[in-house]
Amino acid sequence: MLALSRQLCTRIVNAIERDGPLPFDRYMAMALYEPGLGYYVNGLHKFGPAGDFVTAPEQGRIFARTLARQIDDIASALDPDWTLLELGAGSGALAADLLESVERLPERYLILEPSAALREIQAERLDALPDDLRERIEWISQPPSSPFQGVIVANEVMDALPVACFVMTADGPVERCVGVESDRLVWTQAPPSRRLSQGIETLQEVLPEPLQVGYQSEICLDLPGWIGTITDCLSRGVALLIDYGYPRSEYYHRDRSGGTLVCHFRHRAHFDPFVWPGLTDLSAFVDFTAVAEAAARHQLDIGGFTSQAGFLLSLGIQDFLEQADSTREHLRLAGEIKRLVMPAEMGEKFKVMALSRDSNEPLQGFTISEQLGRL
Repeated sequence: MLALSRQLCTRIVNAIERDGPLPFDRYMAMALYEPGLGYYVNGLHKFGPAGDFVTAPEQGRIFARTLARQIDDIASALDPDWTLLELGAGSGALAADLLESVERLPERYLILEPSAALREIQAERLDALPDDLRERIEWISQPPSSPFQGVIVANEVMDALPVACFVMTADGPVERCVGVESDRLVWTQAPPSRRLSQGIETLQEVLPEPLQVGYQSEICLDLPGWIGTITDCLSRGVALLIDYGYPRSEYYHRDRSGGTLVCHFRHRAHFDPFVWPGLTDLSAFVDFTAVAEAAARHQLDIGGFTSQAGFLLSLGIQDFLEQADSTREHLRLAGEIKRLVMPAEMGEKFKVMALSRDSNEPLQGFTISEQLGRL
């Protein structure tokens, strides 16, 4: 493992020596996706108790079974040969549980997964499904070129999009980059790229107050293009985006002056992105106002926005407690639901946004706690 990280470090250092300090978004892309070495493509185990973090689908089956209720509602208004597209299927847990939980099966279950290593992990997990379900699954490396009616699910995908980092100074914003000092990767600064400068200028125009000197944060400059790329294939239906994040006014609140970049290694969070590149997950919270703006650019409607707790409770997650056939099982399910909906766990940190195209049916998941006004 350490040899792999050293290889990646050498490649990063070579890029810095050749091109100068790396903008952080380029460094993050290498740390996560550099072929054969990056965190998500190097074949090392990432998910569950033996990995670096546990996603909602790996808490148990209740998350997927509850999500399936919303998918069934959407699918009921679509053609019989509708498609379910999952972005970045992780361990394959969500795919397996959704296929066993939805009442109206999709004609195709597409998994957009560019990592060959993760495809192998997912295939091993999904191979245990009955033939009728397994034969619907197809792996793809880019969004379909032909339009389809269906549902797109992206659970904890946007947080792994590379972000550009900046800090405000008395002379204006500067870009936080990655350099080398005494054979170690370190933070350094450079004039912001034109793209980042324009992004910060736009941000300053819409925030209720200017960002103060010393304020540092990040912007996902690729988010608008990514939203278009993953939804252009959707002729009719809904994209359900689930991730940790904030509306813009909360993301860039004056008290959140250190940004949202976070690293995970063996279930421990830390804030040094230069520790063991390729072995450590890097992520940043999602600006959901930016998601909504990108959706509008791509002729998508906002079908709903709420917390994960509001979404799951609206869909009746508590009903699954009634299926417990023993006190022990009841306690296990109650613990699973608690982790998914309690504010101190995943319930408030995670948000759910629905982007719809030619689909105006009300979405049940947003009935209890609609939070569009926060955007």
